[in-house]
Amino acid sequence: MKSILRTMALTLALGAGGDSLATENSFRVCADPANPPLSTRNQDGFENRIARLLADELGQKVEYTWFPQRIGFLRNTLKKKDPDTGEYRCDVVMGVPAGYELAATTKPYYRSTYVLVVQKGNGFDDIHRPEQLFALPEDRKQQLKIAMFDRTPGVTWLLRHKLLKQGRTYQSMTGDPDVNTAMRLEREFDDGNINMAIVWGPIGAYLAWRHPQDYELIPLKSEKGIRFNYAISMAVRRGDTERRQTLQQLIDAKREEILAVLREYHVPLVDKEGNPL
Repeated sequence: MKSILRTMALTLALGAGGDSLATENSFRVCADPANPPLSTRNQDGFENRIARLLADELGQKVEYTWFPQRIGFLRNTLKKKDPDTGEYRCDVVMGVPAGYELAATTKPYYRSTYVLVVQKGNGFDDIHRPEQLFALPEDRKQQLKIAMFDRTPGVTWLLRHKLLKQGRTYQSMTGDPDVNTAMRLEREFDDGNINMAIVWGPIGAYLAWRHPQDYELIPLKSEKGIRFNYAISMAVRRGDTERRQTLQQLIDAKREEILAVLREYHVPLVDKEGNPL
């Protein structure tokens, strides 16, 4: 009953305009089909779960337009029209940086941070804080094999703390659209090529979600000149004001359930200052 009343309130608040998300039959999402733990074609990622949560609130079904989330993603999804119908292919992107300049964004619905992923059972089970890594004796430091990704703050962080020699460099985007960074990391850990990694929190969460006994995620706090924590919003096309308003009301109404989904997937959550929640 509460769900029905909230849906009615959303619809009434936005009117019966044809472009209003609350009056449509489908919740149409633009997503990557191979980007766990965020989104997958099997719809078992946390963004898939959250999309279903919001769609259920409106009494709608979720429909997907799939495209690898790399260069050209928005151009081929959110901003592309079907040549036969003239309609846009999809309407909502479930996760973009807050204030993303290529779309209109909601207020942030979660904040996360980069993490140090420590594989257990490789001689570093005593590392639970970044400071403990810096304090290791030299012989143990030589055993470190830390995955770091180009164009990310992890490289600068390792350089600042004199651990760059222990870094193993990887490209931020894999050449295979069916293998994302999280999947590649899992393979590198399994093959013994690395024993730690510095990655964006939701990516590290993939490992903890699949193998909770095998990995520890240590949240990293921003330092002077190194920013680790970021806010994440949902996005619609610029000018699609009613849809953005509806999304915002849905997010506000389902906030606790959204956060519960994120926690279930081991996504590290932080406040505005980057402190763990």
